[in-house]
Amino acid sequence: QVQLVESGGGLVQAGGSLRLSCTASGRTFTSYAMGWFRQAPGKEREFVAAVSWSGGNTYYADSLKGRFTISRDSADNTMHLQMNSLKVEDTAVYYCAQGSTTATLRNGWSDYWGQGTQVTVSS
Repeated sequence: QVQLVESGGGLVQAGGSLRLSCTASGRTFTSYAMGWFRQAPGKEREFVAAVSWSGGNTYYADSLKGRFTISRDSADNTMHLQMNSLKVEDTAVYYCAQGSTTATLRNGWSDYWGQGTQVTVSS
């Protein structure tokens, strides 16, 4: 049974930073791409970032490039999202996802989803 568990969300002031983590279990971590999505109140879920199975390739939503960094660590089956210079509009529930490839994740398709972690950025 695949499980994705997010952590690291919280309340932060605009301009601050947060680091989200996702721990995966249930199937071979290094065989799958990983990604982050987010959903703000009243909006559809949107792609944030993805990292390939090897960690060698990363992709970001155009609006987030330069502020967010995705990474993964196969030693402990975790993925991270470092978020810097946070803005009020980054407020959302952030979801961890695991999929076949970064291409499928970028198209919004995921085999599995985490429960989500709330990120709130105050002005």
